[in-house]
Amino acid sequence: MSLLRVAGRPMLASMFVAGGLASLRDPKSVAPAAEPVVRPVTERVAALPDRTEQIVRLNGAVQVAAGVLLGLGRMPRSAALAIAATLVPTTLAGHRFWEAEDPSDRAQQRIHFLKNLSMLGGLLIAADDTAGRPSLVWRGRHTVRDLERDARLIRRSVRAAGRPAAAAAGLRAKLPV
Repeated sequence: MSLLRVAGRPMLASMFVAGGLASLRDPKSVAPAAEPVVRPVTERVAALPDRTEQIVRLNGAVQVAAGVLLGLGRMPRSAALAIAATLVPTTLAGHRFWEAEDPSDRAQQRIHFLKNLSMLGGLLIAADDTAGRPSLVWRGRHTVRDLERDARLIRRSVRAAGRPAAAAAGLRAKLPV
C-alpha cells in the first residue's frame, strides 16, 4: 500500500469521526438545523426513525463507523461510499448558504458548503480507488475471456483427438469381420 493511502485515508476520515461523535453525543444541538432535510426523507422512507434526533444519531454512527474503517484501510471503498451518503444530507442541512440573510454568515456558510463538496469529491475518489488492484468488473471480464479461450482450446483438442479415432473406426468398418 502506498504511503499516500496510508496517510491520506486517516486524514480524510478524521473529520467524519469527530463530527459523527459530536452528533452521537449531542444530537439536540444539530436537530433543529437537520429538520428541514430530515422531514422530507423520513416521509418517503418508512424504515427510518421519525424523530430527528434519532436520524442525527444514526447519521453520526454511520460517520464514526465508516470513518474508522476508512482510516484503518478496512473496506475503504465501501466506507468512503457510506460517508459520502451521509455527507450529502449533512451538507444540505448544515450549510444552507442560500438562505442566510447576513452577508458574512452567507459567505461563511458558502465556504463550509464548498469544503464539504470538496470532501465529497475526495470520498468519491477514495470509493473508486482500487489500490492498484484490478476492479471486480475487470476481473470478471477477464475471467469470462479466459474461460472462453479455454473452451475454444478444449473444443480444438477434442476435434483433433477425435479425427484419428474416427479414421480408425472408418477403417475398422471396412475390414471383414
